[in-house]
Amino acid sequence: MDLHLDLDAAPGRSLRARAEHALREAVRGGRLPPGTRLPATRALAQQLGVSRGVVVEAYAQLAAEGYLDTRRGGGTRVAEQPAAPNATPTPTATATATATPTPNPGVVVAERFALSLPRHDLRPALPAVDGFPRAAWLAAITRVLRTVPDRRLGYGDDRGEPELRAALAASLARTRGVRADPDQVLVTGGLRASLPLIWALLRARGARRVGVEQPGWARVPPSVRAGGLTAVGVPVDDDGLDPARLEGLDLDAAVVTPAHQFPTGAVLAPARRAALTAWARDRGALIVEDDYDAEFRYDRQPIGSLQGLAPDLVLYGGSASKTLAPALRLGWLVLPSRLTADWPADGPSSPAGTPPVLDQLALADLFERGEVDRHLRRQRNRYRRRRDALLGAVADRLPEIEIRGAAAGLFAVLLLPEGLDEAAIVAAAQARGVALEGLGTGRRPGLVAGYANLPEAGAAAAVAALATAIEGTVGVLPQRLT
Repeated sequence: MDLHLDLDAAPGRSLRARAEHALREAVRGGRLPPGTRLPATRALAQQLGVSRGVVVEAYAQLAAEGYLDTRRGGGTRVAEQPAAPNATPTPTATATATATPTPNPGVVVAERFALSLPRHDLRPALPAVDGFPRAAWLAAITRVLRTVPDRRLGYGDDRGEPELRAALAASLARTRGVRADPDQVLVTGGLRASLPLIWALLRARGARRVGVEQPGWARVPPSVRAGGLTAVGVPVDDDGLDPARLEGLDLDAAVVTPAHQFPTGAVLAPARRAALTAWARDRGALIVEDDYDAEFRYDRQPIGSLQGLAPDLVLYGGSASKTLAPALRLGWLVLPSRLTADWPADGPSSPAGTPPVLDQLALADLFERGEVDRHLRRQRNRYRRRRDALLGAVADRLPEIEIRGAAAGLFAVLLLPEGLDEAAIVAAAQARGVALEGLGTGRRPGLVAGYANLPEAGAAAAVAALATAIEGTVGVLPQRLT
């Protein structure tokens, strides 16, 4: 059977991506109807002139997405698909219960979600969810379901499943220089869900005042206050949080994002790392490290965690939201030994609870098999290409803009000329379908532009729309961009 797939006409840089797209469109368009048996992977590879591995991976991806049904001994067939969302039912003379098909709820929700997406998605905090390793996750869940003992289907450990805690301790030690035993690792429902737990831990030990980066993650100050503590703003500049500004503030803890600060993109300078840990040791204070965007770097050497310098002073937090997907709601904390000595008898529990046991075991499986490392390598390459496309388009269309913080992470800071109205430009960009954020430092105006979900081919159009928004705003301001 010849499928007549044209890989040259399919989008994507890799053969696998083009093969996936061509197959997916053939199923969506009805050219391959439900029940159609597809050629064996070796036969299709010969047809397309690609390696068998390309076809194996394409079949696995489409099976994970629900387009194909792969059964041992039964070959690969096109799975039963819901009616196309744009299909129009044929009218009949007499209305009956079957005259108008009932819409598939999942399709309706997906359509509504798609309609809500911006035309040019430069949101800085969202990873490339189209790169989620569906096939690997499905395989991991399947392995867990086949092997997990019945007794493990009860209530899990409040601290997280032992397999995942051990896998996290090993992976963080190897990739981030974190020094911790599995007993110091707590599995949580994501870093956002971890914040109330962190403040409860601090409050239980007498803390009252917490230093927070300004500007910084907007969720931190209100969560500190909701936890019964006082949030005290500490300025951030081009070298990150300035420890000298902590003196005289009477703080019991400080929250810092040393690897790639949001929203400025600053990296905490080595001298400031040393000064910050010295401050914490002198005061008996705690440093809360948000290891934001640390996994993705392009033009600089790896920067280890702050926790690795002073594990007795730093409470380390991370999550799978950027590395895999926010939908997993999986995160972790690494506690200093002084906070784990009496856990859990004297330790509060996360209000969000721990993630599902099966998901924890699946993630542990991916770590142990090296799938997370392979996924991160693929994503780094993807992000580098998308970043380069965005920065190239900015340089061509908006040369007056100064670019900062683009050596790592998922976003770049676009510093605007003095005198421009940051908020007005963000609003004007949104009206033209460009979703991004303002820098919000209160000093020089700037934009925070993500590139994780910006296809390379769409970078020029996105920047052109942004340029139109800026040019439409500067006419009422004292200084023009052009």
